[in-house]
Amino acid sequence: MGRSTRMWHDCKSYVHARKAEPVFSKILIANRGEIAVRVIRACRELGIASVAVYSELDRNALHVRLADEAYALGGETAADSYLNISAILDAIEQSGADAVHPGYGFYSENAEFARAITERGVTFIGPPPAAIEVMGDKISARLAAEKVGVDGVPGTTEVIQHPDEVRSFGAEHGYPVAIKAAYGGGGRGMKVVSSDEEVDAALESAQREAESFFGRNECYLERYLTWPRHIEMQIIADQHGNVVWLGERDCSAQRRHQKLVEESPAPNFPDEVRQAMGAAAVAVAEGCGYTNAGTVEFLFQDGEFYYLEMNTRLQVEHPVTELVSGIDLVREQIRVAAGESLSFTQDDVTCDGHAIEVRINAEDPAGGRFLPSPGTISSLQLPQGFGVRWDGGYEAGDVVSQFYDNLIGKLVVWGSDRQTAIDRMQSALVELKIGGVATTANAHKAILASPDFRAGVHSTKWVEESLDLTDISGKSDAAEDNLGEEDPRVRKDVVLEVNGKRFEVAAWVPESAGVAASQKPAKARRSGSSRSGTKSGSGQVTVPMQGTIVKVLVEVGQEVSEGDAVVVLEAMKMENNINADKSGTVSEVRIGPGDTVGAGDVIVVID
Repeated sequence: MGRSTRMWHDCKSYVHARKAEPVFSKILIANRGEIAVRVIRACRELGIASVAVYSELDRNALHVRLADEAYALGGETAADSYLNISAILDAIEQSGADAVHPGYGFYSENAEFARAITERGVTFIGPPPAAIEVMGDKISARLAAEKVGVDGVPGTTEVIQHPDEVRSFGAEHGYPVAIKAAYGGGGRGMKVVSSDEEVDAALESAQREAESFFGRNECYLERYLTWPRHIEMQIIADQHGNVVWLGERDCSAQRRHQKLVEESPAPNFPDEVRQAMGAAAVAVAEGCGYTNAGTVEFLFQDGEFYYLEMNTRLQVEHPVTELVSGIDLVREQIRVAAGESLSFTQDDVTCDGHAIEVRINAEDPAGGRFLPSPGTISSLQLPQGFGVRWDGGYEAGDVVSQFYDNLIGKLVVWGSDRQTAIDRMQSALVELKIGGVATTANAHKAILASPDFRAGVHSTKWVEESLDLTDISGKSDAAEDNLGEEDPRVRKDVVLEVNGKRFEVAAWVPESAGVAASQKPAKARRSGSSRSGTKSGSGQVTVPMQGTIVKVLVEVGQEVSEGDAVVVLEAMKMENNINADKSGTVSEVRIGPGDTVGAGDVIVVID
């Protein structure tokens, strides 16, 4: 099926969906940001009412403004809002929603949540709880994959009980070794160990991070490949025994195990490996009784591929698969959750052209450190043109909070071939203008311009080990909002809640109309200038971002060398070592474990 045929097929499906009775009457989206907006738009196309939920900080968020209804969860942090099962269940009951879409993150891969939904007679738009349980536990997932003949990277199938187990594994398989959260993914709760001496601290850190992000601290071990590519297969399965793979995505451009750029198809990828990997992905899905959309991830090195894990949800990078296949994955998710058969077979699936996605995060590349940059988006100018798509969760005037994932949106392009797609993405990035926060856009420009990336020879280690980001910052090219305006405009919101249901009126009015200064869109931040983690060579060790001190590694009177870690800072659910900027003696330790610190705070003084 060629591209024009697929476009016709998609159009035909759209018309059919519009004419038919909606498969659900009302879908609650148990998420926020970009993915909530994506699902809301799919619901609108299908004639299904959408229900948003929101925290106190997200009271005026884009997904709340777009939904047909919205209900307050209370709280500011994720734990107090989007991870509050009872509050979400109350919203389901109040709204009368007959289905729930979990998006990605939060409770999207939580069997307890899925079971709580289904026990109330509400459809969970995702896999069965039993499949989530099998694949959510990375140890049982390895065993399940091995059972159907799909081998993973050499590793353990038991939870680590003692640091000596790590040392024994390292002696047998060699270093480096990866300590990984058994109930997590996305690089959270993962620590790479290069020697026996690093084991104790790395295991402790991995367990803390896993507990913080996933609520469980169990970890296991894997051999750590030195130069792998990250290749994943998109699958979707209905309740009638049909399982289909929709092609692969290359997600090798990463920092701190978090993806930056995704593309489909994978460059320099042998078709015989593609077919074998697709068949392996289907086997894994069938082996655990999987239904709905999911992704089976593999590592590829030296012509061999290894099973990594299965993500039992829709992936952030699903748009690249949609653009090359012509298949709307969210719409298909909703259909199969309602018990309908897939609208296509494996023989119908072909990939046409090339798609690339870059994640635009509120992060300052800061020479490769990728520091969170929360704040108000003062301006937002989006690229346009043939083959350009933007999946976003914010508009100008919205706030990127430090408490949640800082993904602003996903810029996705399609081209007739990879070179065209790269060139189109470069052009789109030039057009993209975001004011008020630092972003990863300039890092993406550097990645796409690199000869290594253009040749398709990069790996998951490439960004951090080979790509030169020395002079790359997140400084916006956008003009500062309101500069030179005689009567600048600001946003004014009036929000009412009745029985937890939200009603809002919003308008942009002259600042002179009495709007509080706190609501004024912020001027563009000049990033990369002062918050580098330390005041270079001064001995005044500072933190580059707001977070919580989880461990103090030094004490007054201790001798340290430049580059030594002095504290461990948790920020955005990830642990970061804060290092000494010079050699000397620690004269002050101004913080302790559990203390909250802000960007620029001095935490340790070295004389």
